[in-house]
Amino acid sequence: MTNNRKKLEQAENYLKENQYTQAISLLREIHEACPEEESVLLMLAWAYYDSGDIARALDCFHNLFEIELRRKVFTGFAYDELVRIYKQEKKYYDLVKICEKAVAAQDQDKYLLAELGNAYLQAGRATEACAVYEKMIKMEEDEAELYCLWGQALFAAGLAAESEDAYVRAGQIDPEQESHYYFKLANLFQRARNDNEAVRVIKKCIVIDPDNPLFHCFYGDCLISLGRVQEACDAYSRAARCGDGTRAAVYYNRLGNSLMNARLFAEAAEYFSRALNEENSEVYYNGLISACRAMGKEDEARKIIHELGKIKKV
Repeated sequence: MTNNRKKLEQAENYLKENQYTQAISLLREIHEACPEEESVLLMLAWAYYDSGDIARALDCFHNLFEIELRRKVFTGFAYDELVRIYKQEKKYYDLVKICEKAVAAQDQDKYLLAELGNAYLQAGRATEACAVYEKMIKMEEDEAELYCLWGQALFAAGLAAESEDAYVRAGQIDPEQESHYYFKLANLFQRARNDNEAVRVIKKCIVIDPDNPLFHCFYGDCLISLGRVQEACDAYSRAARCGDGTRAAVYYNRLGNSLMNARLFAEAAEYFSRALNEENSEVYYNGLISACRAMGKEDEARKIIHELGKIKKV
């Protein structure tokens, strides 16, 4: 045991110096001599991971996970690492399998169920995700965020009306955050390129909280996608007037970028100029330069670059 302690100290020193090959060699020796020492297996897992050997790191974490599953109290440390790595590596099939295994052992654990629902969603298995969140809602009927998760899964399953009902229910449970829940739904419609529905929902957010500039900006972005440019600019102007108006430049710059993405370069230049009228910023100058060049106005772009250069020297 004393010899193993010395080896462990040496392995720790190697790890501090990023000498992974030497550390791994010692840790494997110790693990073979004392396979019951979970802390050694954990160190070996991290040594493999930090050295870039993800496959062997996963093997170690899986061994630790099997030990966790046999305990009455599920600690879940190895499980957490496996979930993190599979998400990072975009290995959604493996992510689902590990989550299913954890839930099979602890089928009333809401945290594990939530991870399983998320894993199904990431793997494109929305119907199964819906079933998981429905089970969770039966366990906790008055938790607004569960209805949001269910709503997201329903939307992914192509059930937009049912999804909206779920978000409405979340708002009924937690009326102070009602606009927040509707905004989640509006984002889902926008990402699905259904801007008409996104506009319908974001209008509800604005009615509930008319002083939230983010809602006006989002509304404007949807209107740009629908070709309703003047209405979009009006929406952004309302965002600029929210609060004390000190962030107007930020919102004009955001509008400029949205107009650039829509290839509306002249309109973009106008709003980058408005941002500069509110606040001198290199970011806004660069936006205006890009808009001028996109319109083929290279001489004008050079003048702005020259002006920016003088400001930088001050």
